[in-house]
Amino acid sequence: MLNFKDIKNNYSFFKKKLEKKNYFLNIKKFKKLDYIRKNLQINTEIKISEHKKLSKYMIFYKKIYTNTYLLKNKLINSRNKIFLLKKKLEKIKKKIHNMLILIPNIPYDDVPLGNKEKNNKEIFRWGKIKKYNFPILNHIEIGNKLQGFDWKVSSNISGSGFSIMKGSIAYLHRALGQFMLNIHTKIHGYKEIYVPFIVKKKCMYGTGQLPKFKNDLFHIQNMHHLNKKNNYDNFFLIPTSEVSLINLVQNKILLSHELPLKFTALSACFRAEPNTYGKDAQGLIRNHQFDKVEIVQIVHPKDSEKTLEELTNHAEKILQLLKLPYRKMLLCEGELGFSSKKTYDLEVWLPSQKLYREISSCSMIGDFQSRRINAKYKDKKKNKNFFLHTLNGSGLAVGRTLAAILENFQCSNGTVKIPKVLRNPYMNGMKFL
Repeated sequence: MLNFKDIKNNYSFFKKKLEKKNYFLNIKKFKKLDYIRKNLQINTEIKISEHKKLSKYMIFYKKIYTNTYLLKNKLINSRNKIFLLKKKLEKIKKKIHNMLILIPNIPYDDVPLGNKEKNNKEIFRWGKIKKYNFPILNHIEIGNKLQGFDWKVSSNISGSGFSIMKGSIAYLHRALGQFMLNIHTKIHGYKEIYVPFIVKKKCMYGTGQLPKFKNDLFHIQNMHHLNKKNNYDNFFLIPTSEVSLINLVQNKILLSHELPLKFTALSACFRAEPNTYGKDAQGLIRNHQFDKVEIVQIVHPKDSEKTLEELTNHAEKILQLLKLPYRKMLLCEGELGFSSKKTYDLEVWLPSQKLYREISSCSMIGDFQSRRINAKYKDKKKNKNFFLHTLNGSGLAVGRTLAAILENFQCSNGTVKIPKVLRNPYMNGMKFL
């Protein structure tokens, strides 16, 4: 969430910045609401001050006179007026808050201009794209030949957008998740966290999934034993473990020396966005349920920019160790996510499509999420509390990594070569699927 005071002090700046993310700030409405809020705030404070004086006078008056009926009535009327003013003030504040939570984060200064995919900036490419002397297959065809997928049964059980993996492909899928976690914990210094897959509504608000992306989430409506008073729409399946990891610091004040906090988690992710058709959604590329290793850092504001580079490098390291060709893209302003100030996308090469597909998104969020969850750090020198900065990235999406391995390491005889880094101990010495 953006700082309301900052917006008020520089409407034109925020209007221009937000337009670059295809959001049009209603300045007139904001100014009108703030004008009403300010007047109500002043009137409320005046009435409270008058009421305090009247209360003090009442104490003095009772000592001299026995008939205090008129003065009591004045006090009651004064209290009622204050109550009504406070109610109106809260209503206006709620309206302003409801506007604020719909406003996206503003782009960082060095983010490329534009609002289309073609405006994204390619930073570099890594890895050698193999040439094949046989007809290449896509990951679905390869997996089907290895009897590792069962799309018909998964559709029968859950509908479209879900997958069943079996045998050696399920084994490789599990190995990939463990491999990623081990690299992030043992080499990159992240702390592994096991997170809940079901979270409260306030956590989704905290990370920015709500209210904007409500229709893309799976709602849980059957948890009466947890929330008897107001169950409906209060719980959600996580779309990413970022939600659970960021909310670990909800309503906390950390000390500067505790920073940075580095968390990682392997979790199932659930996304209810409508199914699309074509190459973008085939097989393991876009599912309603998939596994992903998430990496999150919670840092001092001065370290935010350099941490984005570090965190992105951590995600890249997984691709490099697996020898998967990829490219690094800096997203333009209009392509940035709702909460992001700056984002790098890592796109892995898929030979069957002859193009790069997103496998990781690494974002610098600034204090956008920490304002929503009230997460701060204490500056001892200034003796003040300030909002923390958060960053997150995929390190990596396990299903898409599996798809990339099946395609990039396919052999002419129908087998798939297992990347060397996975053979021992993860695949127990196996060299081929």
